[in-house]
Amino acid sequence: MYNQLLSLVPSLVVALNRAVAVAEVEGADAALALVDGLDLDGYYLFHAIRADLLRRLGRKAEAALAYEVAIARTENAVERDFLQHSRQALSWD
Repeated sequence: MYNQLLSLVPSLVVALNRAVAVAEVEGADAALALVDGLDLDGYYLFHAIRADLLRRLGRKAEAALAYEVAIARTENAVERDFLQHSRQALSWD
């Protein structure tokens, strides 16, 4: 469905959401390749999604850095707390 949506609404955010769906079907490696091809550096969810994919791949140091960038870019306190918790959980994995 995201392929169809992307053809109708070709935006970077739709492409990012499609990458999340790809992660569930094809795995984190395939999704990360798509995410890394997007120019969404200012969008905190780009970094949060990237962090989660890196975490799934066991690349904790890179995931921690991506979480830090996401934390710095969000202004929502609840989302920031969630991201901080996710960042801290890396040390327990």
